[in-house]
Amino acid sequence: MSKELPEEELDPGTGEGSSEARSPSEEQPGDLYRRLTESDSPAETPPFVEPEPEPDELPVIPHRHPTGTPGLTGGWMAESAAEQEELETEPSPASGVGTGGRMEEAATEQEELETAPSPASGQGAGSTGLTPPPLSEVLPERVPERDLSATRVGPAAYLPAWEANFGESTGSGGWGGCLLRMGILGVFAIAAIGIGLASFTLYQYYALASTLPSVEDLQLRAAQFETTRILDRNGNQLYEILDPQAGRRTYVPLGRISPFMVAAVVATEDSGYYSNPGFDPAGIARALWQNLQGGTIVSGASTITQQIVRNLLLSPEERSQRTALRKIREIMLAAEVARRYTKDEILELYLNQMYFGNLAYGVQAAAQTYFNTGAENLTLSQASFLAGLLQAPSVYDVHVNREPTLNRQRQVLVLMVNASTEQGCIFVSNSQQPICVTPEMAGAASAEFVEYEFVSPDVQIRFPHWVTYVRAELESLFDPQTIYRSGFIVQTTLDPQLQQAAQEVVASQVQKLTEEFSVSNGALVAIEPGSGEILAMVGSADFTDEEIDGQVNMTLALRQPGSSIKPLTYAAAFEKGWTPGTLLWDVKTEFPAYKDPKDPSKNYTPRNYDEKFHGPVTVRSALANSYNIPALKTLEYVGIYDDVLTPQQDGLVALARRLGLTTFNRDDYGISLTLGGGDVKLLELTNAYATFANQGVYVPPVA
Repeated sequence: MSKELPEEELDPGTGEGSSEARSPSEEQPGDLYRRLTESDSPAETPPFVEPEPEPDELPVIPHRHPTGTPGLTGGWMAESAAEQEELETEPSPASGVGTGGRMEEAATEQEELETAPSPASGQGAGSTGLTPPPLSEVLPERVPERDLSATRVGPAAYLPAWEANFGESTGSGGWGGCLLRMGILGVFAIAAIGIGLASFTLYQYYALASTLPSVEDLQLRAAQFETTRILDRNGNQLYEILDPQAGRRTYVPLGRISPFMVAAVVATEDSGYYSNPGFDPAGIARALWQNLQGGTIVSGASTITQQIVRNLLLSPEERSQRTALRKIREIMLAAEVARRYTKDEILELYLNQMYFGNLAYGVQAAAQTYFNTGAENLTLSQASFLAGLLQAPSVYDVHVNREPTLNRQRQVLVLMVNASTEQGCIFVSNSQQPICVTPEMAGAASAEFVEYEFVSPDVQIRFPHWVTYVRAELESLFDPQTIYRSGFIVQTTLDPQLQQAAQEVVASQVQKLTEEFSVSNGALVAIEPGSGEILAMVGSADFTDEEIDGQVNMTLALRQPGSSIKPLTYAAAFEKGWTPGTLLWDVKTEFPAYKDPKDPSKNYTPRNYDEKFHGPVTVRSALANSYNIPALKTLEYVGIYDDVLTPQQDGLVALARRLGLTTFNRDDYGISLTLGGGDVKLLELTNAYATFANQGVYVPPVA
């Protein structure tokens, strides 16, 4: 059995043992590659044994440079061409001779290998017949380094040419690296400044937002500016109570406002209303540029939403300021209002809130003040006129500055024509059809006011005594500011037809009595029994006649009732058991002036209006004929005041109070009280009669 030789003693070409060292010229390419890359000493490198290929497997020989670029010479320590040439000419510290050192030795060996016979000629190892590629294609070119003894291939040898040469073209000491560092620092500086500015802006925004008023009660604030209206029982307006420091307001929903009015306001005040976020960025920029050019504030670019914010959310002091801070607060509030409320809600508030001059707040009050109509009936000419007033109501006062006001109306019509042309008609949310205004329509609308006579907005009161009475009732329940600003709608019980008839009757009757009895004034009250509703109230024959004190409401004044108080006296007797058939003697009778027997006044001997005595009469007959003596005897029976010995209130004064008379409050009434000796109010006495008609059930009067 033969003994196997160690692997290192086998001939790599024949597989036979050999004790002789192989010369460099006889080495195979693999041995040289290992020796050059792994060790400085050729003796320490084990001989390379190339395995015999299998019959079906051929060796794969690379045919390109490992770096992909055979001429690449880059590396970690690559220097400029001048430095490389200088290094190659320096003596090698390892050998001390020449300039090549091991580099020359490697080059000589490489030449010998390239000129060595190929295996195909029978020399060398292997029997495959393949010729190994030249070393220049197998090995990368050596990288020049300061340490010439280093022969290892650096990572740069395996990089693309442009990437390997990047270090040379942009060295740490060149302009490229400096510019790169400066650019990076600049980007970081800009980012830091941007973050700082953004943080500062956010801080200022939230700091300012914390001082803004709430927009939750926007509608409540608007409602406080509506005036109180007094209506009759049919809903007709009799009067509008105005705040002396403000004016008249009547709130109407957007659906009851003419589409012409909406289109005129949108075209004039805020053409982009339905698309902007509560403010107009382009308009603000334009206004800012105009202000900078003019050197002062000449334009504000306020949208409809901003105007609502200014009038309802800002204080009067801040409202008058013209500063950038106030404008910023206004814009922030407008954006918040636009986010919380719909466009229709904002527009409805605007049209009911804005001032149109001549004490008219809101479109309904303006329509009534200038044209005596409602907001839903406004025409194109009327709507364009009212929309023009919003810019400066005190300047565009048609009663003072007629021509400038009408010129402003023409400007509004031009804006509506332009908007119709540019936008393809004006969109309005309270109409299914957009509003299209042609030049012909605008011309016709402008011509309507050439000869139009505007009526001065004098305050007209229909049925003034009644209105004054209702207002006094309100003031007994609420303070004046609540009445002025709460927008009460007071629907009263007054029947306008009956009231008109009552006024005519009083005036006619007073005129007749004036000629016969020198009567100068009269009053009338009509109350519906059972409900107590006041249907008519005439306080005087002529409200405007100062000679008769016509503005004094005689129905509320203290007057002696005369014989009209007698029914109350007989009613008190009925409560004590009398009946309409009770017999009384109408004869000459002497009565003490007062019930107190110690009173020194002379006795009282009354007479009837016909200067006759009628003997025995029933209560029914005595009351029907208004006899005085039977009435006095009845009062003497029932008593003027309560009898302290009885539990019930049975005197005339007590009964009168139960029937609603509040003026019998003296303690010295005499027997003449039943003949009208005590003052009463016509309204209270009339309601006492209504109690009789209501089967004796008292119902207080209702207005």
